[in-house]
Amino acid sequence: MITAALIFSAILIPFVSVVFLRLYENQLVRQAEGEIIGQAAILAATYERVIAAAPSGAFPVGPERPPHDPAVSEDERYTPIVPALDLTSSPILRPRPPADIAATPASAAAVHAGEALSGITQSAQRTTLAGFRLLDANGVVIAGRGDIGLSFAHVPEVRAAMGGRFSAVMRQRDEEIPQPPLYSISRGTNVRVFVAMPVFVDGRVGGVVYASRTPDNILRQLYQERFKVGAAALMVLAASSLIGVAFVRTIARPIRELANRAEAITQNGREAIGPLRTHGTQELYGLSRSLMTMAKRLSDRSEYLSTFANHVSHELKTPLTSLRGAAELMRDGGASMTPEESRRFLSNMLVDVERMTVLLDQLRELARADNPRLGGRVALSDIVSALRQRFPVLQVDFAGDDVVLSMSPENGVILFGHLFENAVNHDSHRMAIGAAPDGAFVRVTVADDGTGVSPGNRDRIFDPFFTTRRSEGGTGMGLGIVNALVRAHG
Repeated sequence: MITAALIFSAILIPFVSVVFLRLYENQLVRQAEGEIIGQAAILAATYERVIAAAPSGAFPVGPERPPHDPAVSEDERYTPIVPALDLTSSPILRPRPPADIAATPASAAAVHAGEALSGITQSAQRTTLAGFRLLDANGVVIAGRGDIGLSFAHVPEVRAAMGGRFSAVMRQRDEEIPQPPLYSISRGTNVRVFVAMPVFVDGRVGGVVYASRTPDNILRQLYQERFKVGAAALMVLAASSLIGVAFVRTIARPIRELANRAEAITQNGREAIGPLRTHGTQELYGLSRSLMTMAKRLSDRSEYLSTFANHVSHELKTPLTSLRGAAELMRDGGASMTPEESRRFLSNMLVDVERMTVLLDQLRELARADNPRLGGRVALSDIVSALRQRFPVLQVDFAGDDVVLSMSPENGVILFGHLFENAVNHDSHRMAIGAAPDGAFVRVTVADDGTGVSPGNRDRIFDPFFTTRRSEGGTGMGLGIVNALVRAHG
């Protein structure tokens, strides 16, 4: 559901951009502004010719052309006016105020020129659907579809054009004009673009072209492109569906299978430990492999602890049973026992206590070997020197490189000390130790001249509590401690 929600949100992004950010509608406004600028420029050039051909003083004259107009981009050959209106940043003004009575009526020459130009503006309006008004330098309408003889000098954009600067604004549509239907050819939005372009004659303002038009309707545009929009929507839906299927197959399904495997493993389902049927992404493959490795190690650890607990209870049960029997005999028949019998019973009890003490000490040592303090460095020669003093009955021959082991001196003495002790317990008098680097590891060879290990016992030497010296007090944990230390230090 989360995946579907995310994909659906991604699908909505372009539609949200159209509706809320008004990207497409803004482009329609820019398009309308550009078209009006082009049409107004043609009318301004025609109007300029008419004014220039009139006798001097026939048309009123405004101020000089300003040195720089921010709306005009000037270069060596062209002076383009780039559309700049923006629905998200440009203000939308109130509807255009009505025309006012002119303070200075238009001249006779201007009225005559306006009558001649009205045909041009009306023909252009029938084709372009834009409204045009030609104003003299005082802002009085001389040509257009209405308001002839009235003044727009009080309108801000017209006043800016009378000062020699181009002005384009957006205004609310006149509420008195009814909204056109959806299928209308034009005027399908709630704003109208107004452009006021000054007309320059000999470097001075000679008039103003005042034009307006409503941008095209976004719904009508989308309806015209309905087949392309439908095809794009189908492509988006298809791509989103493929993304959803890929997500389910590569992420959701492996995660679900991994969760089911974890549930099965918690129910003591050791057979559930193994690679997934569907791995998905490389990261999920690494995650599942790590989790399965962890589950296998935990399962092995649990099995090892169970077996270990059984061994411990068995090893402790024998001396405890012996202690209990001896204690009961001494309690029930202690009065009739001779001093010699009492000493024998007490000696046997002390032997059992000593065996349990050794056993518990080695259990504690094995626990430390399973989770040792890693780190440190010690030279193998230093370990051999310490063990020569501890086992003087052994002649130790050290050959090869004096390698440095990545372990503490204490752990090094414990590790090799058990090997030396095993050699002494099996009638050895000579030890040979060799060492050499082996890539990122160290290979150490230890050999003695004792009785050795029989072929039948070689596969069991690392099993906890396995010993051939049980009658002599052996616990069978020495090589287990060695194995744990070697593995823990890599």
